[in-house]
Amino acid sequence: MKNVVIETDLSKIFFPQLKTRHFANGGNGKSPSTAFREEFVFDLPILPYAQNALEPYISAKTMGFHYGKHHQTYIDNLNKLIAGAQMGEQPLERIIIESSGMVDRQSIFNNAAQVWNHDFFWRSMKPKGGGIPSGRIYEMIVRAFGGFEEFKNAFIAAGLAQFGSGWVWIVQDGAEVKIIKTSNADTPVAHKQNALLTCDVWEHAYYLDYQNRRKDFVQAFMDHLANWDFAESRLA
Repeated sequence: MKNVVIETDLSKIFFPQLKTRHFANGGNGKSPSTAFREEFVFDLPILPYAQNALEPYISAKTMGFHYGKHHQTYIDNLNKLIAGAQMGEQPLERIIIESSGMVDRQSIFNNAAQVWNHDFFWRSMKPKGGGIPSGRIYEMIVRAFGGFEEFKNAFIAAGLAQFGSGWVWIVQDGAEVKIIKTSNADTPVAHKQNALLTCDVWEHAYYLDYQNRRKDFVQAFMDHLANWDFAESRLA
């Protein structure tokens, strides 16, 4: 596997690209002809590791469905929705903020937030990750929770306490780190919080590998997958 440089400035990742697409325009009425137009679209971000790189904790089969189908569907839905909403040239974070809480743009928010959340989730993990971090993030965790083991137990408990689908996050609030939960597509971006790390607790994130054992999945995330280097890079 080639070395991959993970881009930590998500604003660079989530800016739509101007692309030329072809479509049938009817031509002379007997057969369609091909025309072209330029439009801003989001693409599925490239994973920072191979789809089997997180095994045995997350299988390649799960990654194939989760990344290749669920994440791709959110991308496809978002591109269709923003095409008619005069939001196509905006970065993803701006789309999320401007559609948050707006009933007539709920579908845009849900898909935009899920695109952002999923890419953040991929970057929140790495092969041979997990364990006890070092640096500022470790110092902030110990200061806030009294010790890393206390923090880990609180994170796992939050994952179990999230009713239904959602996410568990580590966020920075000033000089402190906190654990928060969000339901469904909700995201720290909508609340202008600085996300450091996340674990997806939607069932499609773990059910093929863990069935109903969500606790085992979140435990595996903390012990073997958490990308503390990424979290450290996100600190303000």
